[in-house]
Amino acid sequence: MKQFVAREHEIEPVPGLPGLLPEGEEMLWQGRPSARLVARHVLKNRWIAGYFVVLGVWALIGGLYDGRPLAGIVFSVAVLTALAAVVLGLLELFAFAVEKTTLYTITSRRVVLRFGVAFSMTLNLPFTQVNAVSIGKLGGKAGSIAIQLLPGHRMSWLVQWPHVRAWRLAEPEPGQICLADASAVADILVLAITQHAALASGHASLTQKAAPQRRLPPAIAAAE
Repeated sequence: MKQFVAREHEIEPVPGLPGLLPEGEEMLWQGRPSARLVARHVLKNRWIAGYFVVLGVWALIGGLYDGRPLAGIVFSVAVLTALAAVVLGLLELFAFAVEKTTLYTITSRRVVLRFGVAFSMTLNLPFTQVNAVSIGKLGGKAGSIAIQLLPGHRMSWLVQWPHVRAWRLAEPEPGQICLADASAVADILVLAITQHAALASGHASLTQKAAPQRRLPPAIAAAE
């Protein structure tokens, strides 16, 4: 899938795209993941916070049970609290960086994922290589969208993380994660794919008013 990946885009003629759109191709949507949703659903900050709370309670109860001085117990809890603050702060910082360095684009012919906190890259996914689209709800309108590619068109799961469906290591599915209104974006994407397929088949009479036929696989694992 090397032909779909670009690593150098410091100078973008169009934000989020590696080049100008070809004639006849239209931009339909652009957006970013929500840092708050990334921290909660991808980095699991609430679970980590809960883990430190359990450690703090354990240190308190254990210290009292062992008869340790109150000052020593307070010190232990304070150290755990400080460590928790550092860890959670780093997670929030990373989530913020993910939001600021990511830009998802849907055009009339493809999906473009520009991402990378340390090393930036652009993943170009033509509709002709898309096999299926799935959506996972994260509560309310929020959710993540995964794109299953045709066999033979894939790249490393680790390279795409966190912009990839969770636990699909053998068959990685790139995606648009932690969107504030995933259903609306999925409608745009599915309609664009449907129209592109119809035009490719010679059915150019299909209009924007045609209802998209959404056949979505099971929810994205990362949404759990």
